[in-house]
Amino acid sequence: MKHPALPFESRFFEHDGLRQHYLDAGTGDPVVMVHGNPTWAIYYRGLAKALSDAYRVVVPDHIGCGLSSKPRARRYDYTLKSRVDDLERLLDAVGAKARTTLVLHDWGGMIGMTYAVRHPERIRRLVILNSAAFMLPAGKTLPWMIRACRGPVGALFVRGANAFARSASRLCCTRRPMTPELRRQYLEPYDSWAHRIAVQRFVDDIPLGPADQAYGLARQTAEGLARFQNIPMLICWGGKDFVFDGGFLDEWRRRFPKAEVHSFPDAGHYILEDAGEQIIPLVRGFLERHPLSD
Repeated sequence: MKHPALPFESRFFEHDGLRQHYLDAGTGDPVVMVHGNPTWAIYYRGLAKALSDAYRVVVPDHIGCGLSSKPRARRYDYTLKSRVDDLERLLDAVGAKARTTLVLHDWGGMIGMTYAVRHPERIRRLVILNSAAFMLPAGKTLPWMIRACRGPVGALFVRGANAFARSASRLCCTRRPMTPELRRQYLEPYDSWAHRIAVQRFVDDIPLGPADQAYGLARQTAEGLARFQNIPMLICWGGKDFVFDGGFLDEWRRRFPKAEVHSFPDAGHYILEDAGEQIIPLVRGFLERHPLSD
C-alpha cells in the first residue's frame, strides 16, 4: 500500500496487537526521522525521498498518529516512555540500531533524544528542527493556546473541534502557507474524536512540573544531553515559531556550542514545509561532510 501523500510504500510493525506504520527505503546507514504533534510521516516526505538514494531512511508514525493504530487510552499508555519504547522496538525489529542519524522535530526531539540517551552508542549524528529535549528555558512559559488545550476542557477543542491540528496547519507555515490539499492530507488521520486521542495526549504529556508523568524521564534526558556534545549536530531553525522560539534555540546553542546552526527568520514551526528547498541540501551536505567511520 502506498499513500498518495508519501514517497514510499507503507510498512507496518505489529506489536502488542497494534500496528505501527513506518516508511523504510534506501540502503546504507540509517537516518531515522521522528515527528512530533500533530504531524505524521507526511512531514518528512521530501527529506526522506531526497536522502533515500544514499542512506536508509526510516520514518515511523507514533501510535495514534498518521497511519498507525489509534487505540483507546485503556489499550495504550500515551506517554513519553511508551513513545521511546515503541521507537526502540521498531528500530530493533527492522535492524536499524547502529550508526544512526536522528532527525528530530517538535516533540520528536524529546522522544528521539530520550532514545539516544538510552542508547548513546547507536547515535552518530543529530539533525534538530525546531524541537526541544529539555525543560522550558528560563523565563519561558507554555503559550496560553497550548495550555488551554490540556485536560478535560482542552479535549473539547482538541478532540471535539480538531482545533489543535487545524490551527497548526494554518499557523505553523509562515513563509509558504499550506495549500488546501496539503492541509487535508495533514489532517486526514485525525478525522474523528477517537482518532485525535494522540494529539490530545501529547499535549497533556508536556512536562511542566514534577506532577506531570513525563517530567522525571524528560529531566533525565536533559541531564544526559552532554554526552552528545562531540558528535556532529546540525540545527535548522524557523524564527517565527511561536512555541519553539528563540529561547529554545539559545538553549540548544548553549548546550551544543559546536553545532552547525542555520536560522530562517521568516520560517515557522513546520520548517520543512516553509524552507525545505533550503534545508534538504543543508542536511545532505552535513551528512556528506561527516561520514561515518568504522
